[in-house]
Amino acid sequence: MKKSHTSYGDAGFSQFLRMAFQRHLGHDEADFEKPIIGICNTYSEVNRCHSHIKPLVEAIKQGVIAAGGTPLEFPMISLGEMFISPTTMMYRNLAAMDTEEMISAQPIDGVVLIGGCDKMLPAQLMGAASANKPAIAFTGGPMGNGQYKGQTLGACSDCRHFWQEYKAGTVCEEELKNINAQLAPTAGHCMVMGSASTIAACAEAIGMMLPGACAAPATVNERMRLARETGKAIVHLVEKDIRPSNIMSKRAFENGIRTLMAVGGSTNAVIHLIAIARRLGIHLTLEDFERLSRTTPFIANLRPAGQYQMEDLYHAGGIPAVLKELSPLLNLNELTVTGKILGENLSNVQVDEVYRNIIRPFHEPLHKDGGITILRGNLAPNGAIIKPKAAINKALLKHRGKAVVFTSISDMERRVNDPNLEVDQDSVLVLQNAGPVGAPGMPEAGMIPIPNKLLKQGVRDMVRLSDCRMSGTAFGTVVLHVAPEAAVGGAIGLVKDGDWIELDVENRSLELLVSEEELERRRKEWKPPHFSDHKRGYGWLYRRHVLQADEGCDFDFLVPEPRSMQPDIHSIHELEEEKV
Repeated sequence: MKKSHTSYGDAGFSQFLRMAFQRHLGHDEADFEKPIIGICNTYSEVNRCHSHIKPLVEAIKQGVIAAGGTPLEFPMISLGEMFISPTTMMYRNLAAMDTEEMISAQPIDGVVLIGGCDKMLPAQLMGAASANKPAIAFTGGPMGNGQYKGQTLGACSDCRHFWQEYKAGTVCEEELKNINAQLAPTAGHCMVMGSASTIAACAEAIGMMLPGACAAPATVNERMRLARETGKAIVHLVEKDIRPSNIMSKRAFENGIRTLMAVGGSTNAVIHLIAIARRLGIHLTLEDFERLSRTTPFIANLRPAGQYQMEDLYHAGGIPAVLKELSPLLNLNELTVTGKILGENLSNVQVDEVYRNIIRPFHEPLHKDGGITILRGNLAPNGAIIKPKAAINKALLKHRGKAVVFTSISDMERRVNDPNLEVDQDSVLVLQNAGPVGAPGMPEAGMIPIPNKLLKQGVRDMVRLSDCRMSGTAFGTVVLHVAPEAAVGGAIGLVKDGDWIELDVENRSLELLVSEEELERRRKEWKPPHFSDHKRGYGWLYRRHVLQADEGCDFDFLVPEPRSMQPDIHSIHELEEEKV
């Protein structure tokens, strides 16, 4: 493969100059005739999900060298979900740009992407798709299980569960402190089927990660072995000139979507998969997710929609075992980073009957359809999503209730626990202006807290809907990603206290029971929100160019297709012009 070169005068001088500077690590000319492998290092002490990856990077280097390549690690942005304000999703596109530009600009032949916490692997796959040099994904792996008084704990599903119980008065402060010490007991990302594990599972199913690399915990020897094998694999990908565009086809994404549905994965994956695909000019839509969900059995009994965690899935055979069960539905002829097609990777995989409580047989699933459902209606003309298997009160999946509206996240935080708030267990909690533009960054605020006064009455689930996201570790009857969002004129921004809302998951509908005449009147009265923040810099860029949830929340100038918006929906550009 022809390597790029820095342009200092003529090409010969550029190569002469670069070689002089490349010798600083003890390399000589022969080392740079080998495949040069960049290792996209996201080590960070702030991002605790990536704080343990230095030994993994060294193991990857050993694999690269063993396969005849020269490894060179380089740093990039590292996003940790718990420590980034206002939300990591706002910076996913920045990380994707960083990935793309550094892969493209640097004199490397291929790249290993080190992911982990929620937004890192999607960002890296977006960037790698656009750069389109040979690439392979790897993660730091999930944490090992936590435990408290004989109960298995999972971050951060149990973070949310026990905090809710603390607010309800059923868990005391001392017990909460003891539980807190066990929620994240080892290195690695969340050990339930949250967003990090979901994206890793999808990446493996799509073919961008070695078989078994998703589920192996951060703490086991297998994670180190897989790191070495990943280093070997990227050299072979370079030698065969196999690029992301050769692997990530529409049919490969369909394998990823089916895996998402079969494992009860995070709703965040819908946004990320759309964004990754569109970087390659592949137009995934919400209809693709709905179509595949209806025909994919839910077979992996994993939290938060099931009982077990990633460590258990690892022992049961990991994602290869899940894919083996799904194989009657999969596109088995798709190329993967092993250099083989998916069917070849699965040819010798078997599911041990001992673990059938974790991975159910294809014909004996936990549920006959997938873990995510797409909703439409006058409240969400461009779609919304729900994770019905994670609902606590299944009766709420068909529900009619009066809206209790919060006009922003700060308004919700200020009023949700007000004793005088007019709310009961049948109310529908609505959060507005928390979407990609409105928040900005579409934070994980969709699991709107149940008001304290209802928690103390025993209420543990309510219908909640918003234009923002929810953590993959969260649960409840929660409608998310309502599009278009309130801040650009979407119907969710027209909802008022006392309006009746009807949710019917079986019929895939979400309706605001207000006449069209009244809605039209409200549209004419609607005024765009005033954004007092982000007058400059990345925040300014983000608000001007981010796409809606159903389009993947990428920047409009980074996808190879034109931005699509309904004519009656305002863009942020138009909103700013109106203010002027």
